[in-house]
Amino acid sequence: MRNHNSQLVYSTDGGRITPQKQQHNIPKGDGIVRLRRETKGRKGKGVTTIDGLSLSAEELKKLCTDLKKNCGTGGAVKQQLIEIQGDNREKIAQILQQRGFTVKLAGG
Repeated sequence: MRNHNSQLVYSTDGGRITPQKQQHNIPKGDGIVRLRRETKGRKGKGVTTIDGLSLSAEELKKLCTDLKKNCGTGGAVKQQLIEIQGDNREKIAQILQQRGFTVKLAGG
């Protein structure tokens, strides 16, 4: 019986295969967190987007959960971007500044 969880350890093309270490792709920005209110493509429903956070995916999810609880709304993490339902820019800016982030309100 074959084990389906096995990893390739030797190949005739390249010899011994060493496992690659996972790299966490955390984008490096200018250190400024930008808050925007967006309605485009959302059938008129506004969301607050938070961009420019240099955090891992796990840390982004935790921050998103905390922001959703503080704002009393829903939200999600999509491609290094946090979306919080509604126009909560002022409340989110205050929370992020308390956590030591440099915040800038951008867009309408």
